[in-house]
Amino acid sequence: MLFALVGGMIGLSFASVPLYRLFCQVTGYGGTPQIRADATPSSLSERMITVRFDANTNPKLPWRFRPLQKEITLRLGEEALVFYEAESLSDIKTFGQATYNVTPFKVGSYFNKIDCFCFDNQALVPGQTVSMPVQFFVDPEIFNDPTTREVKTITLSYTFFKVDDEAPEQDAEIKVSGQAIGPKNVN
Repeated sequence: MLFALVGGMIGLSFASVPLYRLFCQVTGYGGTPQIRADATPSSLSERMITVRFDANTNPKLPWRFRPLQKEITLRLGEEALVFYEAESLSDIKTFGQATYNVTPFKVGSYFNKIDCFCFDNQALVPGQTVSMPVQFFVDPEIFNDPTTREVKTITLSYTFFKVDDEAPEQDAEIKVSGQAIGPKNVN
């Protein structure tokens, strides 16, 4: 019985990270936006909200990463498409993966990403620059929740981290609705 208890505790310790990640994705806890590839806003509101964009790169990844817009103002329930740009500063092919969150954390369950470059590893060759799309909407229910109705500005933040060179290679061409929008090489 003692061995079963110890074995169960070890199993739970290995499962805790994936379970916590799943919990955050389902509930929006910790500013984790909802990911709904098949979702569309149920209604549009006349209320407006501002979404700011932030970009960071871990020092181990030799990329320059930035939002192409600093912020946008949109109606609640309105779908938006914005772009970030990544440029390789390396002399070899490098791979990156983005993590993301929204602040204030309490609005994570109302921020819905439909399409995002962060869902997959990205590969850039030396000198390559790509535009990376993010499609999202903010649920109008944000103003019906007493804990979030005062929020007028949301910040969507991404941080790119280096992943192993052995990562599954993906085509660096990013597509939105079947149309290629990258890569583009900059000299």
